[in-house]
Amino acid sequence: MPGPIPLSYSTSSTEYFERIRSLGGAWLLDSGKPDSERGRFDILVAQPAFRVRYAQGVTQILAGTANEAWSINEHNTRFTQTHPELAQLLHHYSETSLSATKPFNLLKSLYLLLAQRQSTHEEIPFYSGFVGYFGYDLGRTLETLPQHAANELHIPDMEVGYYQWAIIVDHEKQKASLVAHDQFPESSLKQLADLICSSDNKSKSIRFKITQAFASNTQEDQYHQRLKQINEYIHAGDCYQVNFAHRFRAEYEGDPWQGYKTLRAAAPTPFSAYHDTDRGAILSLSPERFVMCDETGKVTTQPIKGTRPRDNNPEIDNAYINDLITSEKDRAENVMIVDLLRNDISKTCIAGSVKAQKLFDVEHYKNVHHLVSTVIGQLQPQQTPIDLLEHCFPGGSITGAPKIRAMEIIDELESHRRHIYCGSIGYICNSGRMDTSITIRTLLAEDNAMYTWAGGGIVADSVSSAEYQETFDKINNLLKALETDA
Repeated sequence: MPGPIPLSYSTSSTEYFERIRSLGGAWLLDSGKPDSERGRFDILVAQPAFRVRYAQGVTQILAGTANEAWSINEHNTRFTQTHPELAQLLHHYSETSLSATKPFNLLKSLYLLLAQRQSTHEEIPFYSGFVGYFGYDLGRTLETLPQHAANELHIPDMEVGYYQWAIIVDHEKQKASLVAHDQFPESSLKQLADLICSSDNKSKSIRFKITQAFASNTQEDQYHQRLKQINEYIHAGDCYQVNFAHRFRAEYEGDPWQGYKTLRAAAPTPFSAYHDTDRGAILSLSPERFVMCDETGKVTTQPIKGTRPRDNNPEIDNAYINDLITSEKDRAENVMIVDLLRNDISKTCIAGSVKAQKLFDVEHYKNVHHLVSTVIGQLQPQQTPIDLLEHCFPGGSITGAPKIRAMEIIDELESHRRHIYCGSIGYICNSGRMDTSITIRTLLAEDNAMYTWAGGGIVADSVSSAEYQETFDKINNLLKALETDA
């Protein structure tokens, strides 16, 4: 690969993002440093060669940074010349409406054409490949689900770009570098380095302000009634657990990026992300990994089930931790999801390789304690990271068990579709490495409205009032940070 080109290291990557944001299609995959205790790398990309989008039943390839179909022009001629086998595929998918084409199938086809297993190592997790999001409702392309929940937002169910270069910030080694695909011209990489290092290239933005406070789409009495319905489904044998959520909406003005910087200071998490969309932005402060796969095919998933609030009084805070550790209800809920995920990753992993490596670890964040387990496996040689993602999607920790019936109940009882919430954000490198989050603690800005969701796993012995309060424990610090900063 050309480079890597060394860059100056900073404990926060926000300034680098502001220098590449204007290039279009930019993503910040943010470890939350320096305040987050976990996470090692920040990954920043921009200028995708092309994008794969799934919206309203149509799978399509679009040009890198504009809303037109793929076409041969000055921006991408060099890319198609170095990848001639892609030209026919790219044109085919951009010029026809392919409602019957599964988005994961197209993504896998592109991955198999582009992945070259370029040599890399743990200090460079990503040098080129796919970066983007997979909305929760992309699950409708995998399973037949009802359509009760209102579908009023415009964000596509999936949008993933193919990126040929990246800024990698390694907080463990305290160094930063610009890396690229081995066919990316070295002269172009040096031009990028000059642009990235120029303080004059910092994008300007307008101050973010909440103009109408967040309000839920579900009144408290409605919430309790819907949990009663879930309890009836559980006792009837339909399911064991359902992850039920409600949605919050506010109005804002200004630049969502400024809002994201406020949130990352209030709630640093290891799977944070920011991305500008056509009509707003995605602001994710997720603490949860979905599925990860390294170059050797080792698979890891780390579901979160079990939450307690934090308290400034150490004695009270320790009591919350002890209550979480000893809670039979939370441990049983965690085990249910561990079993579901063991089943999901077994679909693409070698028989006998899947096991629960850790159960019931307690992780601590600014506003909550979480109960986290770790499940590992070994990917079958003929399977790709995209196969793994598809067969696990959406994550079991945010659906319930059994998964399909839980998703049917979610669609029946939640008033609005989830869109970006409880989907996934991440990267799939040409090397075969993949890492993805579960998009909880995630906000969607669209047309000057801000949306976020909060929920939890409901089981037979759930206490409705406690579950309701837990949803606020999970996101109050986000909502208050934005409303106070206004």
